[in-house]
Amino acid sequence: MLMARRLPIPDRPVVVVTGASAGVGRAVVRRFAQDGARIALIARGRDGLEAAAREVEQAGGQALVLALDVSDADAVEDAASRVEERFGPIDIWINAAFAGVLAPFMDTKAEDYRRVTDVTYHGQVNGTRAALRRMLPRGRGSIVLVGSALAYRGIPLQAAYCGAKHAIQGFQDSIRAELDHVGSAIHVAMVQLPGVNTPQFDWIRTTMPNRPKPASPPYQPEIAARAIHYAAHHRRKSLWVALPSAKAILGDRLASPLLDRYLGATGFRGQQGAEPVSPDRQDNLWQPVPGDHGAHGRFDAQARRHSIWLELSTRPRLSASMIGAAAALAAGLLFRRKKG
Repeated sequence: MLMARRLPIPDRPVVVVTGASAGVGRAVVRRFAQDGARIALIARGRDGLEAAAREVEQAGGQALVLALDVSDADAVEDAASRVEERFGPIDIWINAAFAGVLAPFMDTKAEDYRRVTDVTYHGQVNGTRAALRRMLPRGRGSIVLVGSALAYRGIPLQAAYCGAKHAIQGFQDSIRAELDHVGSAIHVAMVQLPGVNTPQFDWIRTTMPNRPKPASPPYQPEIAARAIHYAAHHRRKSLWVALPSAKAILGDRLASPLLDRYLGATGFRGQQGAEPVSPDRQDNLWQPVPGDHGAHGRFDAQARRHSIWLELSTRPRLSASMIGAAAALAAGLLFRRKKG
């Protein structure tokens, strides 16, 4: 495995994070705050944004709160101008905002489907356009598209979200080819996340009878944040964050029709818990849920805190050493068998 080249990013970069108020975006903000970065925080929920800004400043960074909807291209463009007026040239733009609906396709209202697409897909398009408009004249910068294993393998009850993530994957290919055509050094990476323990399961819109939950034990958002931070600083096109991401992507390449049938049999039950949905439950599809929800969801007890796959993906020398050790062990066992 080749060592990924490090990008020429300043030690205290100017960073824009969409979806910064909660979940993965909030964990990303905390990770960049450790660098003393100057961070623009974009999301709709002001309570979470103000709390995130305090965390940035307590860690020694600087924060700019920008409450807006990423589906509004003009608002995103105006925000990018405000960032550069306050902090100077944008070095890194992280597209982490998304929306979702947990429902069968035929039970999903057309306006809700469009809303998921506008936030999850067009929101990343709008952010990338605003970033490139400023980065292209300078010939430098790093953009991270936050993807998912579901960008390659769709699952039931999430047609809108899966379609949007698939679109991002094709969008990345096109943008990278265009940047290569003009000889630009701007880097566009995509990080493929597994299930993550975030508040999304408590506020995603659903028509199902029981509370949404991850289909398999999720990973803590700090794992996702570390992967996104790495992708922003290294010249890697795509980064698979954990083994479930790799299994879903590779499994679809090898046995897509079989996965259709398997997920048809397990995907409905696997994405719902035992508790019924509360009649007064709020969702954040069209309006943010008030309050500061932080980075973590309610699955801390089940969530995984480490990803060996990510360690191997981001530390090629460690990977090579482990492969060498495994080969030596296998050779030793073979020699003992022959000797015996």
